[in-house]
Amino acid sequence: MNASYRWLKDFVDFSMSPAELRDLLTARCATVDDVLPLREDLSEIVIGRVVEAARHPDSDHLWLTRVDSGLGALHQVVCGAPNVTAGALYPFARLGAVLPGGLKIEKRKIRGQHSEGMLCSARELGLGSDHEGIMELDIDAEPGDRLLDAIEVGDTRLVIDVMPNRPDLLSHEGIAREIAAATGLPLRRPPIRNHDGPIQSDNPHEPVAIAVDDAEGCMRYTTAAIHGVTVGPSPDWLVALIEAVGGRSINNIVDVTNYMLHGFGQPMHAFDLNRIGGRQLIVRRASSGEPLVTLDGVDRKLDETMTVIADKDRAQAIAGVIGGKGSEVGDTTSDVLLEAAAFEPRRVRATRLKLGLSTDASYRFERGVDAGAIPSLLQYASEMIVSLAGGRKGAVSDSGPPEVSPHVIPLRLCRVELVLGQSVPRESIERMLSSVGFAVSTGNGDTLIIAVPSYRPDVQGEIEVIEEVARLNGYDTLPADVRPFRPGTSPDAAMYIAARRVREACVSEGLLEARPMPFSRTGPETHRVRNPLAEDEGFLRSSVLDTLAGRAEYNLAHMQRNIRLFEIGVVFTVGSPAPNGAPAERMHAGALIMGESRPPHFTEPRPPQFDEWDARALAESISAAAFPDAEIRLAPSVGDALWLVTVNDVAAGSVVRVRLDAPVWAAPAFGIEIDMEAVTNEARRTRRYSPVPAMPAMEVDLALVVPHTTGAAEVEHVIRESAGEQLESLALFDEFRGPGIPEGARSLAWRLTFRHPERTLRDKEIQGRTAKILGALEAVLGIRQRTS
Repeated sequence: MNASYRWLKDFVDFSMSPAELRDLLTARCATVDDVLPLREDLSEIVIGRVVEAARHPDSDHLWLTRVDSGLGALHQVVCGAPNVTAGALYPFARLGAVLPGGLKIEKRKIRGQHSEGMLCSARELGLGSDHEGIMELDIDAEPGDRLLDAIEVGDTRLVIDVMPNRPDLLSHEGIAREIAAATGLPLRRPPIRNHDGPIQSDNPHEPVAIAVDDAEGCMRYTTAAIHGVTVGPSPDWLVALIEAVGGRSINNIVDVTNYMLHGFGQPMHAFDLNRIGGRQLIVRRASSGEPLVTLDGVDRKLDETMTVIADKDRAQAIAGVIGGKGSEVGDTTSDVLLEAAAFEPRRVRATRLKLGLSTDASYRFERGVDAGAIPSLLQYASEMIVSLAGGRKGAVSDSGPPEVSPHVIPLRLCRVELVLGQSVPRESIERMLSSVGFAVSTGNGDTLIIAVPSYRPDVQGEIEVIEEVARLNGYDTLPADVRPFRPGTSPDAAMYIAARRVREACVSEGLLEARPMPFSRTGPETHRVRNPLAEDEGFLRSSVLDTLAGRAEYNLAHMQRNIRLFEIGVVFTVGSPAPNGAPAERMHAGALIMGESRPPHFTEPRPPQFDEWDARALAESISAAAFPDAEIRLAPSVGDALWLVTVNDVAAGSVVRVRLDAPVWAAPAFGIEIDMEAVTNEARRTRRYSPVPAMPAMEVDLALVVPHTTGAAEVEHVIRESAGEQLESLALFDEFRGPGIPEGARSLAWRLTFRHPERTLRDKEIQGRTAKILGALEAVLGIRQRTS
């Protein structure tokens, strides 16, 4: 919101500078993003008094004047304006000053006489279009005073970032209320200018009939008629205020509505009363395709979701957004119907989005206006129009309730202390809340009864009142002492612990965490997103590797060859849906690696690329860190799966080769995906201590002739089943195809590590276990030991 420094002073007579006001508002209620001095191009213009004015000796239309600019010595100035008068005050540009148009004032000789400055017209200063003469000033000022300080044109604009929950701050009155509360100064409503006597009221006409057929879209609708107005330009002070907040002066009637919007936060609209058919207004839903030419000259088509203001013939305005061209106030308008209303915020927002039209009015209606203040503000605006445009006040119509009951909230002082961590005296709470319009009364015990003003819809419960107390008391007064840590009584969830361990394991392996959206290019029809954010993200993903592959392709497109990414997030399964009918969600962890496995070095300019064994090692590292009971098993070569991650013989994940839409120079990509829920349910929830082995291990290498039709995983399964409890580890370390190996088979070699926790194993024991393993392999799979 744009706020005028001078306009705020009309509400509160404070003495702070704009910079001090910025600091106060930022600390108290809303951040001031910028402080912009206005009309700095007039900073060198001062007030000059013409001491002498005589005819130029060599011209019949020029004047030779002597001007006092407050420096002591008088300036001789040649002036061509017919209205120069001795003793009068005018804007004066000394030598060296630069006018708004860029003209620099220099000493010149005009018809033989030196001119040492310039008496300025309104057009030369950018203050109007009048160029018939110089700008005479009827003000109380001294020669040498800055023009910006002497007349209502110099101002400072404060650009304020108002949060959506504070619609009361979208007006000068609301901001001034905060200033008054902070300084202790009284808040006042600016008196109506340009009118000395009482406002004339005359109601010989029948009132305009109003009807609210769309009660959901309009909570209150009020109108006031003003008869016999004269539409014309607004006075300079009103033009200056409107322009100070970034607006543009239209005429005295429209400018009053803008004054009410920026000054009090209440959007208003002025109709030409004589263009209202049947002297009646109806607040109703628009019909589908209903046309309306709006004030911006655009022919718009409305629909039944929008609320309009209509007469007996057609729509005249779109509620809360913009008025219609057909009832616009113009130069020939003599009777005005002024509208003030409270429209439903969500309806206004939906209409604004459909029309693609945002206005100052819609911005405020979307956040909520003070329906309780509408009658008094409508009367104020009517009197202001009469004071500026003449005429007489007419009939007032109001569809709303005569009185809006305030929202009452009990406030417990003990609760204030508990939430804020400090005790705030009852008297201080009453004083602070009363200063911003809350009515405070005493309840039972340590309870206060708080009546919330109608302009604060954000305060709905006790916690919001406590927040208000903290804000008004100052956040810098809150205690800064560190309270003792109290651990929670319930343990962390198993899924949370597992996710944390997976994250730590991946980071320790040099991977970066990716956090993409959970969407993919393709998927089953049950996973299709109705309104996707992007065309290539039209389905809920069923695999974490889908999105990691997309991230890898993006990096490859930007010439990033070495990629190490991981993600922990939800996937959507195709099986049984969730209770609400949506695809069931499961938590998965995934990792993707490709490119160089280690940084290049002068001893190794071309490091090896990641391969499936690096992927397996990463899967083992993650499993060992997060799931102590997880065991990596060799999987049959089916599809892209290289190995399965199993927990207690339950499949919980896999190591796969990832297919990418990648350039020809890209290295192969490998991925790991683990079903966190399956692993968490099967794995131990607590880690068991395993002491460092005290006994030596014994290793045995077995080379076996394995048919191509038998998978390595099947061989490993038989070995583990027959080896006994002392088998510590099993690793495949060699594959051979060639001489000495029967056709249709290959040689696979495993290294078996045996260890007893309490004693050294004997050779005979190892030989016996080896013989048992070979016997089981021959009996189950028909596999024998390689002998050559």
